[in-house]
Amino acid sequence: MLGHNHLPTFEQAVLPHLDAAYNLARWLTHNQQDAEDVVQEAYLRAFRFFPGFRGGDARAWLMKIVRNTCYSWLHANRPLQEATEFDENLFPPDFRAPNPEEVVLQNDSGTLVRMALEKLPRNFREVLILRELEGMSYREIADITGIPAGTVMSSLSRARGRLRQALTSLMNGDTVPSSRRTAAQST
Repeated sequence: MLGHNHLPTFEQAVLPHLDAAYNLARWLTHNQQDAEDVVQEAYLRAFRFFPGFRGGDARAWLMKIVRNTCYSWLHANRPLQEATEFDENLFPPDFRAPNPEEVVLQNDSGTLVRMALEKLPRNFREVLILRELEGMSYREIADITGIPAGTVMSSLSRARGRLRQALTSLMNGDTVPSSRRTAAQST
């Protein structure tokens, strides 16, 4: 048990959020190897900045560093293009016990949800991941992204709308086998 005057160590405060950090980096970079590089860099930064951490929400503090590291990395390494490929190896079956949201993202409709998420602009994808997958509060998301809490709410609302549109278009078009489509047109 920590006493009142004892702040947690880096390991106690920051290491438990490695999975959350990796998930965010993975969704922002679209690439497993790049996400690992970003998280490693973010953890080095977090370690450097940790003496200035005064306690409080370590996960939100870390996610802010991960996000900033991600954007710096993307700006340096991919100034012109966004990777669109989705790596199905994101969640190896034996990686760890999945949380309920990940179970949704892993089942059949979850594949559609993942594909739809990939189609969203990065800023919308980011608020959805932080809210729906990481269960963060509006205030935490505002702190991580640097946008006002009110804007977080409207961004989430727009992001959910865009996600629904993307899902609808995937279900109506992209996932229908071409043989069924031609058969339907010829009747």
